[in-house]
Amino acid sequence: MLDIRHLTKKFGDKVAVNDLSLNIRPGEIYGFIGHNGAGKTTTLKSVVGILKLDEGEIFIDGHSVKDEPTECKKLIAYIPDDPDLYGFMKGIQFLNFIADIYGVGAAERAEKIRTYSDIFGLTGDLAQPISAYSHGMKQKLAIIAAWLHDPKLIIMDEPFVGLDPKASHTLKLMMREVCDKGGAIFFSTHVLEVAEKLCDKIAIIKEGRLIRSGTMEEVKGDDSLEDVFLELE
Repeated sequence: MLDIRHLTKKFGDKVAVNDLSLNIRPGEIYGFIGHNGAGKTTTLKSVVGILKLDEGEIFIDGHSVKDEPTECKKLIAYIPDDPDLYGFMKGIQFLNFIADIYGVGAAERAEKIRTYSDIFGLTGDLAQPISAYSHGMKQKLAIIAAWLHDPKLIIMDEPFVGLDPKASHTLKLMMREVCDKGGAIFFSTHVLEVAEKLCDKIAIIKEGRLIRSGTMEEVKGDDSLEDVFLELE
């Protein structure tokens, strides 16, 4: 579903991501962990086409991010760590706007918006302007928007930050449901306990280099993920 081949991304003289290769298959929840500045966000933004690659290739379900950007964007959803939504829009206007972009039919979008907004307790706020939303409410709205077009690959940067425990639990169930249907999830997180319990596979990045990846058992063995992560500092 996601094939990253020898990705390198530089900002001036700084190498943010250095020769990173990673493969994510359908059905996998893949966690991406590392310290601040390790290269996680740069990698995710490269995958979704926000940043141009300096070296390497990225393929989404066989389509090249470089050569077929539109095809790739049809297949993915991206939730940044701080969703920068259109504050002048009402919540429902934003969701309909996203549904229009992806060509989601009226009946399908209505059902999904109703279902997910009820689950996240956001239904009563959809008529309010997004500028009046808290960070957590914006996060919930971004999640609903990402799920509207049944993406095959969902990329999320620190998706649990700002979510209350109930919403976090709901998101975990939604992530697993996507993968049970043959989709895939690639997300960064600082919450190691979440990664350890939720992920099928995990990758650890340090100073732009991938230093360990694989199943949870392959990465951590008999230790806790926290112990492994701290040892790699």
